[in-house]
Amino acid sequence: MSDSSAGVPALPRRLTAPEPGWTVETDVVIVGSGIAGLSTALRYLAACPSGRVVLVTKDELSNGSTRWAQGGIAAAIDPTDTPVAHMVDTVLAGAGLCAPHAVRRLVTDGPGALRWLVEVGAAFDRTPEGELSLTREGGHRASRIAHAGGDATGAEIERALIAAVRAEPRVEIIEHALTLDALLTVENGRTAVHGVTLHVMGEGQRDGVGAVHARAVVLATGGLGQVFAATTNPAVSTGDGLALALRAGAEVQDLEFVQFHPTVLWLGSGARGQQPLISEAVRGEGAFLVDAAGERFMLGEHELADLAPRDVVASAIARAMARNGTDHVHLDARHFGAEKWRTRFPTILASCRAHGIDPVTDLIPVAPAAHYASGGVCTGPDGQTTLPGLFAVGEVACTGVHGANRLASNSLLEAVVYGHRIADRLAEGTPVPALSGAAGPPEGEHLAGLADPAIVGELRATMSRHVGVVRDAPGLAAARDRLAELAVSDSGTPGVEAWEATNLLTVARALVAAAEARRESRGAHRRADLPEPDPGFRRPIRIRLTDEVTTVPTDIDRSPTPELAAELRDVGGEPAQHVELVRRALAEDLFGATPEDVTTTATIPATHTSTADIVARRPGVVAGLPLAELVFWEVSEGVVATERRVRDGDRVRPGDVLMTLTGRTRDLLTAERTALNLLTHLSGIATHTRQWVDAVAGTGARIRDSRKTHPGLRVLEKYAVRCGGGVNHRAGLSDAALIKDNHVVAAGGVAEAVHLVRRAHPGLPLEVEVDRIDQIEPALKAGAEELLLDNFDVAELREAVRLVAGRARLESSGGLTLSVAADVAATGVDYLAVGALTHSSPALDIALDLRDST
Repeated sequence: MSDSSAGVPALPRRLTAPEPGWTVETDVVIVGSGIAGLSTALRYLAACPSGRVVLVTKDELSNGSTRWAQGGIAAAIDPTDTPVAHMVDTVLAGAGLCAPHAVRRLVTDGPGALRWLVEVGAAFDRTPEGELSLTREGGHRASRIAHAGGDATGAEIERALIAAVRAEPRVEIIEHALTLDALLTVENGRTAVHGVTLHVMGEGQRDGVGAVHARAVVLATGGLGQVFAATTNPAVSTGDGLALALRAGAEVQDLEFVQFHPTVLWLGSGARGQQPLISEAVRGEGAFLVDAAGERFMLGEHELADLAPRDVVASAIARAMARNGTDHVHLDARHFGAEKWRTRFPTILASCRAHGIDPVTDLIPVAPAAHYASGGVCTGPDGQTTLPGLFAVGEVACTGVHGANRLASNSLLEAVVYGHRIADRLAEGTPVPALSGAAGPPEGEHLAGLADPAIVGELRATMSRHVGVVRDAPGLAAARDRLAELAVSDSGTPGVEAWEATNLLTVARALVAAAEARRESRGAHRRADLPEPDPGFRRPIRIRLTDEVTTVPTDIDRSPTPELAAELRDVGGEPAQHVELVRRALAEDLFGATPEDVTTTATIPATHTSTADIVARRPGVVAGLPLAELVFWEVSEGVVATERRVRDGDRVRPGDVLMTLTGRTRDLLTAERTALNLLTHLSGIATHTRQWVDAVAGTGARIRDSRKTHPGLRVLEKYAVRCGGGVNHRAGLSDAALIKDNHVVAAGGVAEAVHLVRRAHPGLPLEVEVDRIDQIEPALKAGAEELLLDNFDVAELREAVRLVAGRARLESSGGLTLSVAADVAATGVDYLAVGALTHSSPALDIALDLRDST
């Protein structure tokens, strides 16, 4: 879909601005000076001793969104906590749209990122014993939030990072600079970014419009909160980086998921712009919400009540206000007492008192306000956008971590983790683009223009009225039409206000297009006309700006990890084939209108996590651990941690743990049977094969399989034979020619059959099956490379070996048992073919035992 229609002006593909009057060249230009930009800069300079950075900030270095972060930074560092538990909470908040690989990177790298901040100099609050003081916030089921100064975490992190950056001589800082557009090179139809244009206001080091040329541009420009009338975002959060990326042609994702912080200090119905935030940590310490009648309305809304995810709380507040005809509710934290308020939340206490409210004795009036954009410029695992040379990190980026709703205090962590990933990628080296090109698409190809700054008030009012906490189709259509009327003209006067207005209009129209496209309620996107989630919309919505705002079909990458994918290739075939097989197997259990394990979902909460061991009950040889892990990955959609204790092909004894898994208990139990079906079957084949291999040890013979496999499992069963020490015969009817008695009859003789096969497939391996001694010589003369000696006894095999005298490989097949295997192998044949390996090996007894749970 698009938001364009006849007569509606297109959004500009670049901002009208003077030509650059000065230039700077550097390795990396980072736009934004919050935790995301500063972390990226410091990590890059540490990883690249010769690297140079230009750091551009719209205001003073410290005046971004980070300094306003009150709650803290989340990481699973407590001994009783785990990255998987953090991942469970994250994906639950994300309402089915989190990218599993992105979340896994966040939670596994998170503890290291927090330690890095401490090393840089951030002073987090400590317990009397000197450990980091950890607390809870909404959506977290463990104490994993580190904070500083009680409720001044962002300010302390910003202080430490700025001090480190200012001490680094290889950083050039340009303050009071509004970045305008990307510098693009277009070659062979492929666009790359090699810098930015920017306007430095009078207070900055340079005046007017200039250009920074760089190998890479990193957007760390923060959010878009100023597109709404009431927000917790500072005045600089006008969506500049997002608008720049859209104009350059990059894709953005999940813009409809704007998180409205449920507890923002209500300053009256006429309040506009940035509003004081009442941190979620206040509720984490025990404060609770009440409506106009003094009733605690969150108790029946969610199992976590007042600590539910933000979208749940914000929506409940909206309903409570509608019920009572009020424009705010109250937060009750009077039971904290003066000392707790003074030591734990001094910033919030001062802010409330500055507005005439004393939370020690008064209820705090609160209402939702635009807070955090879960979506942004679409990036890959290393922050690369869909345009080469352009990276994004922090709130301006969409890594897939947050899905449909950010979990509290994950944003600061995401900024550090993904800032470091970008820095490491850039330190490895990136191609140096040509330092030529325009500040936008080629001249004349797309519209340039500016919005009138006078539209901003109406734009914000429109967005708050129709695209707020709760939306519907008529309201979204009204917003779309009104924004289209606030058109860009090509006669606007260049300047900061016009540039910001154009950015706001660009972002607003893209956001509304995404909200209209998502015809369901999910996470932070709530529609009164479509109140339930729709499985058909369980995918991201991407937006691209061409001549209009256009949605781009896409899916979440839920493929196996690279490590698991490599193992699956070793099994045979491509990982996608194994994924499809596993999904078909799971579909035998999970089908119908509610494809779920009804017993497990009825008895175990969705947030319950467990550690489980896969344990051998009988001695044998293991095969199929990658397949079993894939089953758990598929059921859990990546929300699982696995630890292998043995490898495929290892011998195990009763009681040996093969693999340990930690994840949601529902997922572990739902996946159990399918995983064990594959694992016990393949391990049974490997165990049986090893018995045959052991039986012929000391001879030159090898044990191999046949095509007597179960439908759909040939690749897996032949892999299990290899795990047991055997070798594979042909995989199918096309990778080798095997002339059997029926072929001889049809062709009129062995020589004739061989001739026909050689003529049709001259390079293919050629085997001939014989069942009598007198057939050997004719088969050899005809050109057989291998003879399959069918149902020969030991004496006949010895004679066959003597007659062949090394002119062809020999396989003994038919009528073989373990009791005669050594005698058969001693005859000198090359192979013993045992069809029973894949056809009728007994399963190895393996079980899944839950070890502990929370």
